[in-house]
Amino acid sequence: MTLAQILDGVSYSVLGGSLEVEISDLYMDSRKVTNGSAFIAIIGATSDGHTYLKDVVSKGATALIVSENVDYLEYPGVTVVRVEDTRYAMALMSANFFGHPEKELFTIGITGTKGKTTTTYMIKNVLDACGIPTGLIGTIESIVGTVHTPAANTTPESYAIHKAFRKMVNCGMKAVVMEVSSQGLMLHRTAGILFDIGVFTNLEKDHIGPHEHTSMEHYIACKSMLFRQCKKGIVNGDDAHLEAILRDHTCEVETYGLSEGMDYRASDMEYSHEAGRIGTTFAITGKVNTRVELGMPGLFSVYNALCAVAVTSHLQVTTEQMQKALQHVHVKGRIEPVRVSDKFTLLIDYAHNAMALESVLKTLREYHPHRLVTLFGCGGNRSRDRRFEMGEVSGRLSDFTIITSDNPRFEKPEEIIADIVKGMKKTDGAYITITDRKEAIRYAITHGEPGDIIILAGKGHEDYQEINGVKYPMDERVLIQEILFELAHKA
Repeated sequence: MTLAQILDGVSYSVLGGSLEVEISDLYMDSRKVTNGSAFIAIIGATSDGHTYLKDVVSKGATALIVSENVDYLEYPGVTVVRVEDTRYAMALMSANFFGHPEKELFTIGITGTKGKTTTTYMIKNVLDACGIPTGLIGTIESIVGTVHTPAANTTPESYAIHKAFRKMVNCGMKAVVMEVSSQGLMLHRTAGILFDIGVFTNLEKDHIGPHEHTSMEHYIACKSMLFRQCKKGIVNGDDAHLEAILRDHTCEVETYGLSEGMDYRASDMEYSHEAGRIGTTFAITGKVNTRVELGMPGLFSVYNALCAVAVTSHLQVTTEQMQKALQHVHVKGRIEPVRVSDKFTLLIDYAHNAMALESVLKTLREYHPHRLVTLFGCGGNRSRDRRFEMGEVSGRLSDFTIITSDNPRFEKPEEIIADIVKGMKKTDGAYITITDRKEAIRYAITHGEPGDIIILAGKGHEDYQEINGVKYPMDERVLIQEILFELAHKA
């Protein structure tokens, strides 16, 4: 494909060279450049691609895409093109390079502070069950056909998105559902994609800081971009920030929620907690009228499922198909049940800050457990305040807390645990400290009482433990099976 074809739709000026040069691939990482490729100079948080131009030319790059003044005479035989924003240009160039696969898929993009991951899996499960093979891109992984690839970013770079889309099309997939983070929108990773459906789950104060969003207003503004690049917006009508999210939107809008007047309304919630099982049922009225049963707890699960129903109703999915698919959906590391006993319920969840932990513990309280037992730790080389806050939350909302190690990174686990204990001591909550996470889980299982709900918080979908810069294999599901095997043979 020629550079001229790849630049179709991009506003640019040619500083030197020919646009008819054939391009073998696109790169933004100077280390990966190959002969005959185009290098796109991205200005990132820690490095500037413009400083690597001579290096990539020496590796065989035949075109340079820049956003700064560059003396093309320094790069003889190389085409140099200037654009206003190289990230934005890369998104449009990637779509062109892969032949616009987004136009061959039914595209669903989901943004929001919470609920994105679970809702993407719910939608995928329903569509797959209805004979609509669906790809997924999100926080945990990307799924293309039968290939599952762990995720590095919630929303990958635009090149990776279109490469995945092309693979999805080539293996017969008809739709894709993806998490669209505020960072991804801000960095133009989805620029040029006109989503068939854009979704807004909710908004809370998060991701505000020097390396993310400068203010809540900026955070909202970035998320609102999705509703100027989708055909239909399906939004949480109960969220207080909805008006700001939809400011200047260009899409049709449908609402879901618990309030009167929603296009998809949930009501009559019933929570069930039996030995080793926890669930929720609720009624839906409006554009869909049915009752849904979930093997997941809480009001946030109701919102996520309601959203999934609203989205999938636009793809000729029957009510019966929705009900069956949602009844059995589970998401790795998101209130994930692991069967260990008929006496108590054990769950794994990714809650790794005070806000998330408080939300999940308040939800589980509504199921009236005999005891609510929380096992968690905190990551090293992160804010110490998180440790105090999580200790206080668990002490206040749990009947018993098992404090253990998470990803200590370059800190001593015992020192992190000591900080958590300081927060715990602000409450009357009972606790024990067990540094080794496997031994902590063993303690939770062997001391479980009838009617308990035990939650292992913090690790979620992660399958490693990071210690002194090394990620060692550690999956809580594997640890649980090892413990059960050891207990069975010990007996």
